[in-house]
Amino acid sequence: IPAKGPLMIRLGQYYEGSSFGHCLDARVKIIATLLFSLLIFYARGWNILLISGFLFAVCRVSRLNFIRILEAGKTIIWFALLLFALHIFFTAGSPLCVIPYLNFTITAEGVTRGLLVSWQFVALAYSGIILTMITSPTDLVHGLEFILRPLRHIRVPVSEIALMVSMALRFVPTILEEYDRIKTAQLARGSEMETARYDRRIKIMSALLLPLAVSVFRRAEELAQAMEARNYTGGPRTSFHQQHFGREEIIALFFLGLLVSLVVFIKYRC
Repeated sequence: IPAKGPLMIRLGQYYEGSSFGHCLDARVKIIATLLFSLLIFYARGWNILLISGFLFAVCRVSRLNFIRILEAGKTIIWFALLLFALHIFFTAGSPLCVIPYLNFTITAEGVTRGLLVSWQFVALAYSGIILTMITSPTDLVHGLEFILRPLRHIRVPVSEIALMVSMALRFVPTILEEYDRIKTAQLARGSEMETARYDRRIKIMSALLLPLAVSVFRRAEELAQAMEARNYTGGPRTSFHQQHFGREEIIALFFLGLLVSLVVFIKYRC
């Protein structure tokens, strides 16, 4: 579902545009994202700044609004903070300070490790978010199907896997909208979800899971019935929009190769 104007961008939602990033071949963007993810796992020291700067440059080239990007992954920030807290409290090492009454010791290794893991988690998540924001679900599925095509020789159902990925991406905004609808309905019925204490909020939030699960299964059943009514069958499919490989893709691969070279050089020479 493309979003236009001031509408909020949700996780996994495509943002329509005509920028350099939007016009790139989906196969190049998928391969670049996978390679970028590997670089994130091995990044240390100055490579962290280099990869973060490259991610920032991709956002600028793709003409993405940073507020929209933060909105799309705002829940990711809370998970990153949780990862950071777990590392600073439960990682052994040289003590920095002791929290009174809680008997927790914050260590230098815990802070360093927590910052690294949190950054890796956020960078991985936002690289995937940017991919889905600048690549339509149809192009993403066809690109993924092309990349996985060699697996057909060992009888892997590539087309079905690509279809499942497509439906999963399309269901993410739908599930989030359904969650907001159920939450609004419970607030209208006097729920204390936003005013209760945190322990009480957790219990109230758990009450949302059952109706949300029922709604998800209902929508999945409706989708299956719609596919059966249209006589959907598995197997190779054709696409009206043919993917191309031109000058823009060569430029993108050049800068990606330059990034990889710099990361490797900094890692083993500095």
